[in-house]
Amino acid sequence: MPYITTADGTEIFYKDWGSGRPIVFSHGWPLSSDDWDAQLMFFVQHGYRVIAHDRRGHGRSAQVADGHDMDHYADDLAALTAHLDLRDAVHVGHSTGGGEVVHYIARHGESRVAKAVLIAAVPPIMVQTESNPGGLPKKVFDDIQTQVATRRSEFYRDLPSTAFYGFNRDGVEPSEAIIQNWWRQGMMGSAKAHYDGVVAFSQTDFTEDLKKITVPTLVMHGDDDQVVPYADSGPLSAELLQNGTLKTYAGYPHGMPTTHADTINADLLAFLQS
Repeated sequence: MPYITTADGTEIFYKDWGSGRPIVFSHGWPLSSDDWDAQLMFFVQHGYRVIAHDRRGHGRSAQVADGHDMDHYADDLAALTAHLDLRDAVHVGHSTGGGEVVHYIARHGESRVAKAVLIAAVPPIMVQTESNPGGLPKKVFDDIQTQVATRRSEFYRDLPSTAFYGFNRDGVEPSEAIIQNWWRQGMMGSAKAHYDGVVAFSQTDFTEDLKKITVPTLVMHGDDDQVVPYADSGPLSAELLQNGTLKTYAGYPHGMPTTHADTINADLLAFLQS
């Protein structure tokens, strides 16, 4: 199985399929690179090289005790791109992965990056502060940490059954296979990494990072996202980017790369070819 070892000795698992222009996928919390299956298969069949890694403490990567913060996430991604010598790459991040992509580009520069895509992503900042009154109260994230620390398996069964995929909406038929796959991915990872990661995705302020990015960036967000609420995320990120484009999906949930893969993949392809 392919792994790289980062500067602090952490082993990071990754997939690297196909040839052609590279697309690098960064997954959401608390999942793994498996969450990109629909995108990896679509783009490798369209002649692209697809790369996706399991974030430290997630999936098949090492369950280290420390480093579960955006600086380490970005540095791990930089280590992977350098190891594979990726150039002219398109970076796609979902949810927490969107924060990882933004911080990686701002922290490590654009020399290897051609374009970026943020899907239902956490920037600019999720938590409510004086400067971000529209954010979610800190108690929301404190409660998530409590759930992870005390009843993780049950919580990881509940979240995809309801808000993550919009299965709690009238007329939406839940998919037991999707729910179980979410649970499987989550339980592969480390409770410590997931607990610490809540702070990373909710309290990191990406405002200045977004302002630094000059490459064309597509911001894709569903207006019925119950995990990363639309109004305080997608539109604000698009405004802060120097070359950002917002695409809003009416009624789409947070997990739209899975529930609406055909639409998301087609729009991603169009952006790559533009």
